[in-house]
Amino acid sequence: MAYQTFRQEYLQVPPVTRAYTTACVLTTAAVQLELITPFQLYFNPELIFKHFQVWRLITNYLFFGPVGFNFLFNMIFLYRYCRMLEEGSFRGRTADFVFMFLFGGLLMTLFGLFVNLVFLGQAFTIMLVYVWSRRNPYVRMNFFGLLIFQAPFLPWVLMGFSLLLGNSIIVDLLGIAVGHIYFFLEDVFPNQPGGGRLLRTPSVLKAIFDTPEDDPNYNPLPVRKTRGFAWGEGQRLGG
Repeated sequence: MAYQTFRQEYLQVPPVTRAYTTACVLTTAAVQLELITPFQLYFNPELIFKHFQVWRLITNYLFFGPVGFNFLFNMIFLYRYCRMLEEGSFRGRTADFVFMFLFGGLLMTLFGLFVNLVFLGQAFTIMLVYVWSRRNPYVRMNFFGLLIFQAPFLPWVLMGFSLLLGNSIIVDLLGIAVGHIYFFLEDVFPNQPGGGRLLRTPSVLKAIFDTPEDDPNYNPLPVRKTRGFAWGEGQRLGG
């Protein structure tokens, strides 16, 4: 019975969120079981371009560190905001959501050539948080019960919290930068005088991922007007 309930809940998670979070969990499990090591996964331009270890372009987005509280917080953040994006502004637009993943990942990889980061998954999560926060500007956030603010300030609050903990903020800045570039090109520039849509989802992605009608069994994640952070999700994202 428990298995059937879990399976049903798992299959109700939207496909992109389900695929990405599952890949992250399985990658971490493989490292934990010593089937692979982080040294086989991290972002290394020399190994990628000179030794053709191209899988590193993907695997560096899938490993968030060993199993522990930090890993749990990262997974909660990733699952929460990825799912809310997919069920919110990308509802019924799976191909566009996949294209955002590809565009954000490509841009982040290019930036990663110039910063000393070996795993980019945390920055990718910040990008998702940034895009969600800008598209939900009137949602009120509650951070540790100490700060109440509007959603667009969330990425900056997380960055400030990381700074207070003595962590590097390069991860946060990279995620914010890529998230802002996507948001500007997709949501701002097309609505400006003389502007236009520069980001267009390739038709091949639409043919693969978009379906003509909604799934009647689809069960979206409930949206609340106020979001709490009593368990301190922001800590790992700045690490």
